Amino acid sequence: MATHFFGLIDRTYYFSHAVGRNEFAGTGFRNPVDMAIAADGSVYVVNRSYEQRPDGVHVTVFTLDEEYITEFGAAGEGDGEFVWPSAVAIDSKSDVYVADEWLNRVSKFTKDGEFISKWGTAGSGDGELKGPSGLVFDSSDNLTVVDSKNNRVQKFTADGKFISKFGSAGDGKGQFNLPWGVAVDKNDNIYIADWRNDRIQVFNPDGEWQQSFGSSGSGVGQFNRPNAVAVDASGDIFVADWENNRVQVFAPDGRYITQFVGDADLSKWGRDKLNSNPDMIRQRNIAFANDPGYEQKLSHPCSVKVDPQGRIAILDHTRGRGQVYVKEDVPVLH
Repeated sequence: MATHFFGLIDRTYYFSHAVGRNEFAGTGFRNPVDMAIAADGSVYVVNRSYEQRPDGVHVTVFTLDEEYITEFGAAGEGDGEFVWPSAVAIDSKSDVYVADEWLNRVSKFTKDGEFISKWGTAGSGDGELKGPSGLVFDSSDNLTVVDSKNNRVQKFTADGKFISKFGSAGDGKGQFNLPWGVAVDKNDNIYIADWRNDRIQVFNPDGEWQQSFGSSGSGVGQFNRPNAVAVDASGDIFVADWENNRVQVFAPDGRYITQFVGDADLSKWGRDKLNSNPDMIRQRNIAFANDPGYEQKLSHPCSVKVDPQGRIAILDHTRGRGQVYVKEDVPVLH
């Protein structure tokens, strides 16, 4: 448990539980890169796996309470297949969209994983893509796409029709250097994790720059390759700080609040696997004998999202799991 006072609000964070384990299929994830949470609480995790193990490339569907639902997708270039899946988003109809930074396209599926359509063309013109990474829908069901290698952000209709764009290469206001993650708040303001510039930039719904915060480093409020961002109902901002192995939390104006470095215990899926393999338990005890807290820590967090209950879910790329936290807001002055 961690308690933090900020202004008139006492924010208290509790670690709840871990979800998942390293696995190529079923109840686990392998090199996960992003997740999205639907209105009904279903979670969609995009697994990139390894080049030598294409069987691990798919989307895993489950709940944060560790109910496994299904998986869909496969390695390849055909309909419903992925090479380097990079991001996932869900529209108001519960359809699921997955970006592929190698194929420069976005694929659309039903909530059950049935392929519907795909769109996207490689290039740098309006509506063309070069390494799409972050995806998010706004309240009008328009899809914001972080066009990473074009150093810009584009907005599309749900069926892929180009609407607008903003951004260019550089380190000035409204410029990007390999941007990656994206989020929107309740007012459709757009938050971009500006990866190589080590900062978060905030824009209004029309793409006009509002503010930036962060700098390079490992200190409080600094970043080393931020790659994901989320905003909760109170406007607090959560940033996955990839190389610093943490998630930092900021107030709406960009002032630092606190950070998560990991508190994980074994997930239910992890316990189920260990209980069926006594030799694995012995090997695990040997591996962590000198540093029993090692496995608790985050290792390259790659996505952070807030679910409909307000729980904060952090996806841990290297360890193939999620860590779930609960936030309580209590007014300090009554």
